[in-house]
Amino acid sequence: MGKNVKRQFPKPSELAPLLKFSLPTLRRKKRRLEKAYTIWDLRDIAKKRTPKGPFDYTDGSAESEVSLERARQAFADLEFIPSILKDVSTADLTRTSLGEKFSMPLGIAPTGFTRMMQTEGEIAGARAAEKFGIPFTLSTLGTTTIEDVVTAAPNGRNWFQLYMWKDREGSMALVERAQRAGVKNLMLTVDVPAAGQRIRDYRNGLTVPPRLTAGTVINAIPRPAWWINFLTTPSIEFASMKNWEGTVGELLDYMFDPTMTWEDLKWIREQWNGTLTVKGIQNLEDAKKAAELGADAVLLSNHGGRQLDRAPVMLHLLSDIKKEFKKDYEIHIDTGIMHGADVLAAIALGAQFTYVGRAYLYGLMAGGQDGVERALEIMRTQMVRNMKLLGVNSLDELTPKHVRFLNRQ
Repeated sequence: MGKNVKRQFPKPSELAPLLKFSLPTLRRKKRRLEKAYTIWDLRDIAKKRTPKGPFDYTDGSAESEVSLERARQAFADLEFIPSILKDVSTADLTRTSLGEKFSMPLGIAPTGFTRMMQTEGEIAGARAAEKFGIPFTLSTLGTTTIEDVVTAAPNGRNWFQLYMWKDREGSMALVERAQRAGVKNLMLTVDVPAAGQRIRDYRNGLTVPPRLTAGTVINAIPRPAWWINFLTTPSIEFASMKNWEGTVGELLDYMFDPTMTWEDLKWIREQWNGTLTVKGIQNLEDAKKAAELGADAVLLSNHGGRQLDRAPVMLHLLSDIKKEFKKDYEIHIDTGIMHGADVLAAIALGAQFTYVGRAYLYGLMAGGQDGVERALEIMRTQMVRNMKLLGVNSLDELTPKHVRFLNRQ
């Protein structure tokens, strides 16, 4: 019986095309980020490079942390239903929201204490957003002023998020500064009558700025880059208020106003000349009320699971309430988005726009502005690929027929 394969010595000319190697790069950060293919990869890098206190502040949520877990699980429990044999050569991600056109339906959510995670902080986020053609939202608890953000990213869509303080005049002074700086969209957060109990922060004794204790020094030994940045750049402080010497939880309890009502929303609407997004809506009745009082968009959000434990799952809420609103009224969503496919699922269920907080912060901690850009590029690539696999060329083609919830009665 004959042999199936005839053996021969390989010819150099045939080997040459197979022996193409990329040259190693001396840029460690570039090499590190290139190895990240998912947001979870960036999280792993961030955890290795960031002290426990700042990392846990970013990564954690309130009490049992089940609100965040359920939000992410809701996206995981979706089943996509693709259409085949469609020309999907364009896969257009552009989206118009609040009167402006963006390159994709994804914005950077407001995050507090951002320079504590990595020294480039809000500037890195704003410049990355500017480069990608998406909005960046500065938090009231940010560590960079709105004026400095706008100066750093003059061609970006820079928004401002407001916590209504007990000091109403102080709150409005921030709004006026934002308006003078050219901010067009104000994001009013309404789910903070008190601070959620973020147990990781209590256990870490997290303060802003971080304090040098024996424990933090020991934890910092394998993370020298973070501490070198911390010690050789301007001190971390709140750009909108005097520095605070207590824990983060104590600060939030001091700042947030439990007396805020719908009358305050009406008052803000009267004061603010731009578009108004109300962030922290968690039920249908409140969504309708905010719309009636003049909100240009409602942002379905449970604060990334950082406030109420066992809060509603925003993706479920979105699918339940979209049918109750006019077709052109903007419903936005955040919490739990870690993949470009999560964004597409939200769009299919009726969201006009989405936001990421942790996903971009993992990139920031992994590599500053370059890391944020890597996070945005990962999500953009995931969105384009999954649109093609679903058989759609534009976001408007996505409808509830493209998704189905598993394990939901």
